[in-house]
Amino acid sequence: MTAGTWGTGYAGPIARARTARLGPAERAAALSALAGGEHDVLVVGGGVVGAGVALDAVTRGLSVGLVEARDFGSGTSSRSSKLIHGGLRYLEQLNVGLVREALSERSLLLQRLAPHLVRPVSFLYPFTHHGWERAYVGTGVTVYDMLGLSMGHTRGLPQHRQLSRRAALRIAPALKRPAITGGLLYWDAQVDDARYVVTLIRTAASYGARAVSRTQVTGFLREGERVTGVRAVDLESGTELEFRAQQVVNATGVWTDEIQAMVGGRGMINVRASKGVHLVVPRDRIHSASGIILRTPFSVLFVIPWGRHWIIGTTDTDWSLDKAHPAASRTDIDYVLGQLNRVLAVPLTRDDVEGVYAGLRPLLAGESESTSRLSREHTVAHPVPGLVMIAGGKYTTYRLMARDAVDAVAHGLDGRVPPSCTDQIQLAGADGYQALWNSRYSLARSSGLHVARIEHLLQRYGSLVGEVLDLIAEQPALGRPVAGADDYLRAEVVYAASHEGARHLEDVLARRTHVSIETWDRGLSAAREAAELMAGPMRWRSRQVAREVEYYRAQIAAERASQDAVTDTEADAIRLGAPDIVPVVINGADRHGEPAMAQRADGPALAEGLDHAKLDDHEERADQAGRSARAGRSGRVGRMVSRRH
Repeated sequence: MTAGTWGTGYAGPIARARTARLGPAERAAALSALAGGEHDVLVVGGGVVGAGVALDAVTRGLSVGLVEARDFGSGTSSRSSKLIHGGLRYLEQLNVGLVREALSERSLLLQRLAPHLVRPVSFLYPFTHHGWERAYVGTGVTVYDMLGLSMGHTRGLPQHRQLSRRAALRIAPALKRPAITGGLLYWDAQVDDARYVVTLIRTAASYGARAVSRTQVTGFLREGERVTGVRAVDLESGTELEFRAQQVVNATGVWTDEIQAMVGGRGMINVRASKGVHLVVPRDRIHSASGIILRTPFSVLFVIPWGRHWIIGTTDTDWSLDKAHPAASRTDIDYVLGQLNRVLAVPLTRDDVEGVYAGLRPLLAGESESTSRLSREHTVAHPVPGLVMIAGGKYTTYRLMARDAVDAVAHGLDGRVPPSCTDQIQLAGADGYQALWNSRYSLARSSGLHVARIEHLLQRYGSLVGEVLDLIAEQPALGRPVAGADDYLRAEVVYAASHEGARHLEDVLARRTHVSIETWDRGLSAAREAAELMAGPMRWRSRQVAREVEYYRAQIAAERASQDAVTDTEADAIRLGAPDIVPVVINGADRHGEPAMAQRADGPALAEGLDHAKLDDHEERADQAGRSARAGRSGRVGRMVSRRH
């Protein structure tokens, strides 16, 4: 580990350990190393569990590789409710063990492992009945708090408190006065889920793991019954590769069954996908100083503070269609709005919705249970020698899942492996974060940025903020906001490509930032500038810049159109009308049926079959909706005030 200082002109020096980059050169080196020799462990899947397995294994002294078919965290791990929590509804189901484990992990993340990425958040639970509800919910949350106390970590999270109706309305004036009888305020934690995954992978890479995205496993290497590695294809170049390992870990979440099928026979783990839909609305649409949690007929609904926005969700319905792009239908959106509007003084409409996203939970399947009752616990299996499978679980307990998977790997390696130590391993950016946060005003003066910008950067990069500030020191123009996405600096786009493994425009706008769900036009006005900023570290020519923008426009148009469909089947068919810029391989062909040849970075333009007239129509409708919503903003706030009084 080496130490460095920030660029000239910054108050310092402030030493920082070097964290591995995930740029194009590093990806090429990792591919070469993976193909060039046998590793102890090869992880298939670059979500939070796969990333956790890679970090756990490499910090036990094992040589580790990780491959992901799409972008890191592009599946379930970037489409969650973005909460780190024990789960009140699991406590109601009497799953005390799961809740206790999750609360222990919440404390570790808040206080030691990732304080720059995980932070406290409060929730108001409004009561709608007299008497019994206050006693019932109060007892449950008291047990919730006590389970946290039993783990010995409570610093930074206050105990819950009961509220009268008047006190509840002071916290959340947006609620209908006649609809509630009181409330309860309690605390949990939230996380930028996609950023957390990338930080996990960078941390693992800093300890020596080799991680590559856009590299798809197409089969297993075998010696008799034993799995000895995988066959894979680099989807960026079309190159077929073989990676050898003593143990392969399948951590592919909702794709578990597909990977199981490659080894033949009946799978030891059965996973069902449950779709969860979330809406994003501006912060001024709901007047509340706290998040809100509501009971619904099938599950719970969260209203989660998210910067200048609220995230509202989620649904819990069975999904058996395309797993890479689960689509939110009009029915899903109307359901979420309808459930929330039961308690809002000023109802939300679709015109208030800035962004929509849908994710799939990998649930351990029974025979006929509804998805809301399937298990959130995890399981580890060793179906054949050389292969470990991990599935189920929840985001909050990823570290325990990873520990159990590597314990199984250790068994396959005849036990010559130390125990897990990831409860002591801080993630990249955590070390020194609090000191930098305390110095944020000084950093603002030194960098020339407003303190609000410094706070934004610290809560995204922690003590790695110096790497972003170095880019700005070298090119001051990178200190300006991205046009059409004012919350993010141009330097963050460059950094995503040079340091964080972003290979395509969607990776930046949907996961390294959240422009795709935080802006009225879903990032369309920011797309061209973002692609041009990526062109430097990615070495794109102008043709590829145009191609990235064109594919992104098509994706957004398809998403918007799918959200007007009534059924899942219709929404799925519409969403799949927009091809992926790097299609995965399915049985020797890409997802759209063409022969399996990945397209190079300067490859052909968008498929001729795309209906550009429809694309332009959807974009125009989106622009009109955004203008209408913004124009109605002041009038809506006025109505809100008048209706409260």
